[in-house]
Amino acid sequence: MDKADYLAWSRKYDKSAGWQAQIEQELGAKFRRAKMLTKDDLAKVVEWKFNSEPEKKQRLLELVARNNEDVVERLSGQVFCNPAGEDNYKLSCLTTIEGISPVLASVILAFFDPRQYGILDLAVWKPLLGNPPPNMYSPLNYIKLLAAMRKTAAKHNLNARVIDKALYKKSIEETK
Repeated sequence: MDKADYLAWSRKYDKSAGWQAQIEQELGAKFRRAKMLTKDDLAKVVEWKFNSEPEKKQRLLELVARNNEDVVERLSGQVFCNPAGEDNYKLSCLTTIEGISPVLASVILAFFDPRQYGILDLAVWKPLLGNPPPNMYSPLNYIKLLAAMRKTAAKHNLNARVIDKALYKKSIEETK
């Protein structure tokens, strides 16, 4: 795909996402402004990611609700106030929060800094890296996917999240 293809597929994603695209924009702006997350923010991220999986969503919302608000704010603040920090450190901080997997951590990072981050998803992995490895949704595999997204983004002078959305939407359309 070339730059125009990535941009076109990313726009298709945004158009089809509706309320999810709006929530992504709103939460991303809030995260960048506040430089931290609240438990309510985490719940919104869970709802955004797992809207179509009600049982998983409910289970994760219950886990997120058990977190201490101060701990969530402190850990997320360490991530957001260190934009040049190492990705492993950011993942470690976020996944220390109860209910936050590498997948949800990737959503948070992508909302906060779409230039550098995309979401850990099989639909994005396959076109960039081929067959998925065992334990696909691990921190190590997210780091590998980030490197591939960033390389592609740099090649086309685009944000990592644009690459992510384009590949996700294209994959979903092709499997219909």
